[in-house]
Amino acid sequence: MANVSIGLALGGGVARGWCHIGILRTLIRAGFEPDIIAGTSIGAVVGGLYLAGKLDELEAWARSLDAKRVRAMMDISLTSGGLVAGRKLATLLDEYIGGVLVENLTRNFAAVTTELKTGHEIWLRSGPLTQALRASYALPGVFPAVNIDGRFHVDGALTNPVPTAAARAMGGRLVIGVGLHVDGQQADEDISEPGPFGDDDGSWTDWIRPDRMVAKMIFGPRKDGPGISATMTGALNIMLDRLTRMRLAADPADVMIEPDVSHIGLLEFDRADELIALGGQAAERALPLIERLAATLD
Repeated sequence: MANVSIGLALGGGVARGWCHIGILRTLIRAGFEPDIIAGTSIGAVVGGLYLAGKLDELEAWARSLDAKRVRAMMDISLTSGGLVAGRKLATLLDEYIGGVLVENLTRNFAAVTTELKTGHEIWLRSGPLTQALRASYALPGVFPAVNIDGRFHVDGALTNPVPTAAARAMGGRLVIGVGLHVDGQQADEDISEPGPFGDDDGSWTDWIRPDRMVAKMIFGPRKDGPGISATMTGALNIMLDRLTRMRLAADPADVMIEPDVSHIGLLEFDRADELIALGGQAAERALPLIERLAATLD
């Protein structure tokens, strides 16, 4: 076991964030269980559920997802402040961690958000864990902003996609960062058939529902070029890649883990098996450097 305090900065990446599960499993197995976790967006979700003792449940649920189940989780709404109301995801989080407070977790944790009015990077370190996680993944235009004490919070990736500064500020002596936006690339599938609305399975009565029709318009593929979803996710990937580089230049991790996920779309939540494996493999490759630095810093 490492004697040095390990801070883990889990980055945003939408569906690619399932890599974090494999990374955590590998680090723990090798004796490098994090003492501190700072997470952005999906990184906050995985890190928060891990510290709440629910990583097994999260992994089982992620591996169970197929395109139909992903669609079922998307409660499309045009009146909630986002394309997806997020009530189903919030209910699922409540089932897992309802009543859990951030300050009562087993280790130091921060969910990184962005205050909508000021653009400030916020580290949520107290209060209901479900609220902190929802605020951290509240991607503007997709999920509604989350009101916490009169301040509206949106996705932390807008200000800090890989929160190494938070992990270090909370006491991490050896800071491991996880980046999921490599070279600004996005999967070819994002252009031709993005997300979980790329096929026509399901009954006709399901597809004539107004919410499903809107969902298909937004997330469904086009034959003459990228649709709304592909354009949004492509632009998001480019923005986060560039922002990640700038932030890490100012606040570098001691060790960066960057799984090769450029071939997987940001909305492909149904590829958890592959993503978890890729995360584990990337962490394995980083272990020798982590071991050397842990021995040096001890």
